[in-house]
Amino acid sequence: MSTVTPEGENLRKAVKWITEMRVNSPGTPEETLLEEAARTFNLTPLDAEFLARNLKTAQQ
Repeated sequence: MSTVTPEGENLRKAVKWITEMRVNSPGTPEETLLEEAARTFNLTPLDAEFLARNLKTAQQ
């Protein structure tokens, strides 16, 4: 039986994971983190774009 994930939960998990990875592996390129998060948390293209846009804005 598959588990139903509430809408947006994967995106929240991806943000948490990227935040942790920035602390644990500070030299990892942002693009690599975004791509891996999108695959790992099965993000939609729209979610991945939102994540990329907002993480870049948050760094500025």
